[in-house]
Amino acid sequence: MKYLKLSLLAASLIVPQGAFAHTDEYLDTQAAPHGGQLRMAGIYHYELVVIKDSHGVKENPVVVYVTDHAGAKIATAGATGTATILAGKLKATATLKPDGDNRMKGFAKYASTPDMKGVVSITLSARQPEQARFTPLAVAPDEHMDHKH
Repeated sequence: MKYLKLSLLAASLIVPQGAFAHTDEYLDTQAAPHGGQLRMAGIYHYELVVIKDSHGVKENPVVVYVTDHAGAKIATAGATGTATILAGKLKATATLKPDGDNRMKGFAKYASTPDMKGVVSITLSARQPEQARFTPLAVAPDEHMDHKH
């Protein structure tokens, strides 16, 4: 029995941490706590929240929430980051600063377009930077779309 426990412990240490990472497709099926889009960023989840109905190019907030794999808040005090927003032919970059428990916030000039893309890079205090790519206004596929009635 002791050998079995040691074998299981050794096996758990050998399996890479990324093996348990969520895919973008899986995260798109999950309800994000703040109405944004979830993505994996290393061992973290980032939730990007942008204005969904900004019809003209203007300065809008860009907010990113940082949690661990289980959804627990990760403190952003001392963190730095950027969010690059590509919407239509425009590219805008927001400097993200800590704004609460697990929140980073900045502003960028963008209009809400269905093809909007975002790249978020955050460096938490004493950590390596982590990056995630988003399509924040893309509609998640409906699992029943392929069913015929």
